[in-house]
Amino acid sequence: MDSVQPKAQAVAIQKNRIAKVGSTEEIKALVIKETKVIDLQGKTVVPGFIDSHIHVADFGKFLNWVNLSAAKSIEQMQTTLREKVQKTPKNRWIVGNGWNETRFAEKRCPNRYDLDAVSPDNPVILYHECGRVCVVNSKALECAKVAKETEPPSGGEIEKDPETGESTGILREAATDLVWKTIPEPSEQEILESTGLAFQEIVEAGVTTVHWIVGALEEALIVQKLEAINKLPVRVHVIVPVKDLDRIDELNFGSIKNDKQLGVKIFVDGSLAARTAALCEPYMDDNTITGELFYSQDELNKVVVKAHKANLKVIMHAMGDQAIQMSLNAVEKVLTKTPAESHCYRIEHASVLTPDLIERIKSLGITVSVQPKCVISEFTDWSAVERLGNKRARWLYPLRTLMNNGIRVIGGSDCPMEPLNPLVAMQAAVDREYFPEEQISIDEALQMYTVNAAVASCEQENKGSIKEGKLADIIVLSGDPLTTSTSEIGKIEVTMTIVDGKIVFQKSS
Repeated sequence: MDSVQPKAQAVAIQKNRIAKVGSTEEIKALVIKETKVIDLQGKTVVPGFIDSHIHVADFGKFLNWVNLSAAKSIEQMQTTLREKVQKTPKNRWIVGNGWNETRFAEKRCPNRYDLDAVSPDNPVILYHECGRVCVVNSKALECAKVAKETEPPSGGEIEKDPETGESTGILREAATDLVWKTIPEPSEQEILESTGLAFQEIVEAGVTTVHWIVGALEEALIVQKLEAINKLPVRVHVIVPVKDLDRIDELNFGSIKNDKQLGVKIFVDGSLAARTAALCEPYMDDNTITGELFYSQDELNKVVVKAHKANLKVIMHAMGDQAIQMSLNAVEKVLTKTPAESHCYRIEHASVLTPDLIERIKSLGITVSVQPKCVISEFTDWSAVERLGNKRARWLYPLRTLMNNGIRVIGGSDCPMEPLNPLVAMQAAVDREYFPEEQISIDEALQMYTVNAAVASCEQENKGSIKEGKLADIIVLSGDPLTTSTSEIGKIEVTMTIVDGKIVFQKSS
């Protein structure tokens, strides 16, 4: 990813830096008795991937969930659940997801009694693969105080047996929250353990830097503890919610000293899926709704100025065109009053764009951060064309147009909402089915996760490309993305991950 030297045969690493990049013969000449030589047998080496949007703690929790996506019957579902119960202390909650009754031999939804048969003492909640439907056991209903006479919340359904009137254990939409909100928060030790699982998956995916979106400052303190016990195998940027901006001085990181590795996330609007993304014109499938703004323009301006003065990265979640417009107004105002030589402003998602908004993003030098798998989900799962209309949907995540205009685009996973694997995300960007005129090349997709992400974080001197003097964060791939069929890019495997000059993952084969 170095434009001056786009390809080479070999790399030399000394301590935690890249010492030389060149031909095999040039690098062999540097080998001494103590040198560890790794022959990759022709595999491909690229810079370590930078995931610019990941919820690490949530991902760790998710990895502790029971995965039911392979269950082809309720009996198989019970077997998987039984195995989890046997490893779980009595009365501790068990959470799972991925079941779908259409795959079951019984051709019906599981019920509370199916779960009671294998888990009478542990409260259980198992989500359907669509997310907003779940089945719970009797113990979970008891903990949530959901009884025969309980009325469902607005927008939700508690399915009941037509003969007895008792809950079957199936909860839909808003009713799922009745049980979810009763699950106790994990202990600090449980979070540390589950986060360790998440980091193992992260290094196996070839990710060497994460921009960790934390839910609260307390979660950021977990990063602090992990660093103190040397349990951070990758480089971490911490993005805290703007509500904790005044408390950010409580963070006392070691290696995360540079303020540019700290940032605040400002939610300007909601999401397209919930029709809360703020649009200039109403949604096509409900002309009474234009979404929801969480700030007035004046309020947003003040928050952005405050974050700017604190010398923090400013990440603005803005999905609808109205929210994007307000975000640009705020950045324009702050840069006029307090200009900066370099700034780390970025719009997260920037979903519904227009040519005028694209021109303003370019003129302000703002980075656009997208999650390519989410682009596909908006069309396939949330019916973007029906909700926005064809004209606006055409400008939904226009990656090709953004790059043609010289706008820096960076990539992230939004894991655990979407898969972690950056190569799967790259495939989604280059093999896009909806409005294929917005497809990008694999080289551009790689840039999103390497050099672009480094520049967006003002770290281009140390990261993003394999170049002499830069940090030795590199990964080895089983195949070359540049020569692999676009439909096969997601199948390329990471065989080795090196962070700070140390091998943190190596595929056993």
